[in-house]
Amino acid sequence: MPKYIIERKIPNAGKLSPKELRDFSAKSSRVLQDLGPQIQWVQSYVTDDRLYCVYIAPNTDVIREHAVRGGFPVDSVREVKTLIDLTTAE
Repeated sequence: MPKYIIERKIPNAGKLSPKELRDFSAKSSRVLQDLGPQIQWVQSYVTDDRLYCVYIAPNTDVIREHAVRGGFPVDSVREVKTLIDLTTAE
């Protein structure tokens, strides 16, 4: 199943409290349960003003549906085509 990177612009994301991050995560988890196993949240990276979320899903439609139901911004969705790391050079 395809893997996607979702960019979410959230002002001051890097200053969100642990409780705010926990609430965000809990809300996302509830929506994911409603959508079923076709979509999986892998992890998210928090920067100063953005979240970069990694999801596994059959298509971008279900990712956008997750965002609508959860009230999450979606500024871009990009499919991961391949992964590289230090072992790629070997």
